[in-house]
Amino acid sequence: MQRKRRNETKVVTATLLLVISVLALSVVSPVISPKPSGPRKKEISNKGSVKGAFGIEIYWAQQAADKVSSIDWGTLDPGSNKSVTIYIRNEGKKSLTLNFYTSEWNPPEASDYLSLNWDYGGQSISAGEIVQVTFTLSISSSGKGTETFSFATTITGSP
Repeated sequence: MQRKRRNETKVVTATLLLVISVLALSVVSPVISPKPSGPRKKEISNKGSVKGAFGIEIYWAQQAADKVSSIDWGTLDPGSNKSVTIYIRNEGKKSLTLNFYTSEWNPPEASDYLSLNWDYGGQSISAGEIVQVTFTLSISSSGKGTETFSFATTITGSP
């Protein structure tokens, strides 16, 4: 009987020591852990669809060989931007001026922290002409709620 009590006492003592050790580590660990300098960064990734409409085709190369159906923006940090160059061809019979818009934001609030711009100058694109355009995706420094996102980009042509 006494042996049983000793064993129980040993188990209780070992359990208490384990609990105290875990508690001590949880208190001390944040104090001794190195703190990151500057703002914390999180990686943001996206692969968004790209569509051409109204006589517009989009390619990866000036030779109009590989059509673009999506852009993989890769991994970005808040406060950064990334540029991607594409080639747009007027497949119609009349000169066109290009426009683009974004849609289908997922999550919807991602559009509050992300912006897409291009370097197209508004010049008229003749029938069959190919122009180089660079899109730049910018992410605000807060970028909250945008660890992953998606959106569609549609490029249109108007006479």
